[in-house]
Amino acid sequence: MAIPDYARTNFDTLLRAAFDRNLALMECRDAATREPRYVLCAVGRSDGEYLFTPFGHLADGNPYEAYLPPDPEDPSGFIASPAT
Repeated sequence: MAIPDYARTNFDTLLRAAFDRNLALMECRDAATREPRYVLCAVGRSDGEYLFTPFGHLADGNPYEAYLPPDPEDPSGFIASPAT
């Protein structure tokens, strides 16, 4: 499964921001649930002002339980969690 261009571009931007030490972790609210989210942002500056570009939030709890990784034996599939 190929990673889309927009995701690669955003990742490259995030790497550049990290290299330049222009990252911030901000507490925000989820727009749908109003729950707190801790959002990773790139920081830009223009005319003495700061611009924060959100890239994603940190996983709540155990991130190994939040995501299903790609299946190395099936390029179009993901490794499923055991049914509980």
